[in-house]
Amino acid sequence: MGRVLDHGIYRTSVHGRENIPAQGPVVFAANHLSYLDGPVMVGAASRYMHVMVRHDMFTGLLGWVLHTSGQIPVNRTGDRAALQHAKGVLDRGDCVGILPEGTRGTGDAANMNGGVAWLALNSGAAVVPVAILGTRRGNEHRDTIPRPRRHLHVVFGEPLKIAREPGVSGRVSMDRATEMIRLRLAGHIEAATAATGQDLPADDDLPSKHKGQ
Repeated sequence: MGRVLDHGIYRTSVHGRENIPAQGPVVFAANHLSYLDGPVMVGAASRYMHVMVRHDMFTGLLGWVLHTSGQIPVNRTGDRAALQHAKGVLDRGDCVGILPEGTRGTGDAANMNGGVAWLALNSGAAVVPVAILGTRRGNEHRDTIPRPRRHLHVVFGEPLKIAREPGVSGRVSMDRATEMIRLRLAGHIEAATAATGQDLPADDDLPSKHKGQ
């Protein structure tokens, strides 16, 4: 389905696929603009991944598709079981996809939850930053589904290995790892927008006092 979206419905340019490790566990960490980001990322990657998807999407026909294709339901308010499920995928040498911003926004990775760092630290998986561009742009609403034939970009960055820091608590180690990954992803997104010429969208849903910041 991801490949149909990428190359049948939309025109997707894929960059940096050579950065994806050919084997071993990988966490793909992508920015989040649109409902399409997960499947577009799956279709662009050279390895199959199990994406962590909001649990309330697992209903009806879509829920059946998500379940049978091995996607992982996650409750964004805190879901240890989902993280353990994802760790099991990584422990067998497979790949997990995650949108660590947690919700659709400008996609600049200004904020990030700690799930990626927890998975990397507890599985030894490489983290591949992914910039997804064009699934939403300009002032389009967060619920916008782009028209067919739009040009999308998926840019895979160089993998990052995370290790526990000696002499610091687990909490501090994870906080530092989360910030390290966030900075790498944010820098990768900035470089991808410059290289492709595709800007990030405006944020249509922040309180007015935060707009423009």
